[in-house]
Amino acid sequence: MTEVTEVFGLAVDVVTDMLTAATLAPSLHNTQPWRFRLAPDRIELHPDAARVLPATDPEHRELRLSCGAALYNLRLALRRHGVRPLVTLMPGADAPGALATIRRGGHDVLDAETRELAKAVPARRTNRKPFRDVPVPVRHRHALVRAAERERSWLHVVTDRDERARLQRLVATAHHIQSGNADVRTELAEWTGTRTDDGIPTTSAGVRPEPQDEWALRDFQARQRPPGKDYESDPLVVVLCSYYEGPLAELQAGQALQRVLLTATTLGLSASFMSQVIEVRPVREELRRALGGSLEPQTVLRIGYGSLVPASPRRPVHELLLEPTAASHTP
Repeated sequence: MTEVTEVFGLAVDVVTDMLTAATLAPSLHNTQPWRFRLAPDRIELHPDAARVLPATDPEHRELRLSCGAALYNLRLALRRHGVRPLVTLMPGADAPGALATIRRGGHDVLDAETRELAKAVPARRTNRKPFRDVPVPVRHRHALVRAAERERSWLHVVTDRDERARLQRLVATAHHIQSGNADVRTELAEWTGTRTDDGIPTTSAGVRPEPQDEWALRDFQARQRPPGKDYESDPLVVVLCSYYEGPLAELQAGQALQRVLLTATTLGLSASFMSQVIEVRPVREELRRALGGSLEPQTVLRIGYGSLVPASPRRPVHELLLEPTAASHTP
């Protein structure tokens, strides 16, 4: 079993704390598709090939989005311990197979905003329960848009009634296509229920969707809701977009996603995903055209004021470590 080692001169318990923070990022079905390789002078972020969902995420877009979110958490954790992270995305021959490398770029001092974002990492939850019918204030919407911009991405807020109806139709279309795919259903079942360190437990599953709901949501085998209870009628719905497409854009958008989610947490807001529309390529292309053709949609979020939900399980850090290579022993 690979053990945590010192990195950047930081003690083992500090490195363990930082990697634990990285694992608190969201991922499709809570697959946690990331691994790490440690060296004295760097941390490498790798995809976990054993946690690919080929039917639901055939292009591995959401895998990279999730790894980007974990990378953002790791950046915050390093800054919290006084290290300015120097990140290289898709490093190629410098770290074969890695999605990113993080080196020390000098000393860092936290500003107030970054300190609040770092504090929000363990508090953030994907909340699949209905939200209260309370509108998200305009100033909070602006804060979420700024969070995406700070990570070189765009957060499109759906406000127009016709646009909202179009997006509802696209989500429903993608959901219907996936519901008819036996492999997608199998993957959902495999990652739902009684797993110990990953997947979606019943406590995190929300409530059972019903046909009258305005938005098509996945059924994680949650408990039946009380009779007559519907999902919220008017959540804030946003589309996180990159300015180009490809793996690099997805890693960048994943960092923006996590900054948006953590910003929402600091504002007392909850969020969950409606990612079916991204996972079905023809529907995603229609959404891209609806957005004007110059933005690449990466995920769709519903955001609002929700009740408290428990944390989803996480794998222990020692299971996420890759063996060091010969090169990784040399600073």
